[in-house]
Amino acid sequence: MINRELIRTKIVQLTYAYYQNGGRNIENAEKELLLSLSKAYDLYNYLLDLIIAVTKEERRRVELLSVRSRREGTEEPSSKFIFNKFAVQLEENKTLSSFNEDKNMSWDGDADFVRKLCDKIEQSEVYKEYMAVAESDYEADREMWRKLYRQLIKDNEDLDALLEEKSIYWNDDKEVVDTFVLKTIKRFDPKEKGNQELLPEYKDEDDKEFARKLFRAAILNANDYQRYMSETSRNWDFSRLAYMDVIIMQIAIAELLNFPNIPATVTINEYVDMAKRYSTPRSGGYINGMLDAIARHLINTGKMLKEMPPRQERWKQAERRPQGSYSKPVRFVHRANDVEASSTQDKAVGGDAQNTTDQ
Repeated sequence: MINRELIRTKIVQLTYAYYQNGGRNIENAEKELLLSLSKAYDLYNYLLDLIIAVTKEERRRVELLSVRSRREGTEEPSSKFIFNKFAVQLEENKTLSSFNEDKNMSWDGDADFVRKLCDKIEQSEVYKEYMAVAESDYEADREMWRKLYRQLIKDNEDLDALLEEKSIYWNDDKEVVDTFVLKTIKRFDPKEKGNQELLPEYKDEDDKEFARKLFRAAILNANDYQRYMSETSRNWDFSRLAYMDVIIMQIAIAELLNFPNIPATVTINEYVDMAKRYSTPRSGGYINGMLDAIARHLINTGKMLKEMPPRQERWKQAERRPQGSYSKPVRFVHRANDVEASSTQDKAVGGDAQNTTDQ
């Protein structure tokens, strides 16, 4: 589940935090990085468990209504939602149950939020249309939950606030984790029953090593990488570059030089997207030009054995490239000293960023 996009984002966050707190201990910073990635996987399981919590609350409501209907001789309430085939299969999932039990994660302490969410669900058109049909197959049951998640859980300010109170990491992670929850719902197969596989924490050990290696390279070689920025820049004062821009380019250069199997254009595009989320409004275009120039400089000086397409061709490719999992600017926090960092709080190194480089 933890993909390269999320890893890069976490490394930018933790590198920023590392310098904000004096850059004293890289071992502790690396542990913090791996912890923050692990917390993203916790959130993935926790959000899946929210579907189960909603189903249980609805069951409680149906039971109360059933008691009343029997007492008053009125029609029994429908049990269709509470026996939704997908939700029942998720509730029986052995991996999810074991994970949440080991982590001691539960929605029991947030009954008020779950009840409010159930109220919204019952008022939604998705729910009403689903309940209007007496019977439905597994695919319809699964699709109903996919729609509910997208409409009422994915963009839910109350949930965002609740998650931020529980973990300082989760508010940043939710948008990308939502995409993995939706992907998981879509791939559920009734034939698998309680043995349905969930997404693993890491696709393989290579991704975990990618996180460690990139983080260390970015910090241990910071002086060299910032020198490349200075050597490549023209028509502007390096000391006036926004601090977040320096961090993003420093990590991008670390990736360019230490991971020969990742194409240079892939690296550049990823960090340009990150600049658009984290830094100043003009940073995306500026960093695009700078990293393009730095990559060509590294190739020309023999420091990097990669290829770059002609400049105009690469920029056209970048314009056609779809955005990543994050659709809006991201605010992030980190644990050390409870310092909060945001793109609106970035301080320039010596002043405001200048966007006067030749592109």
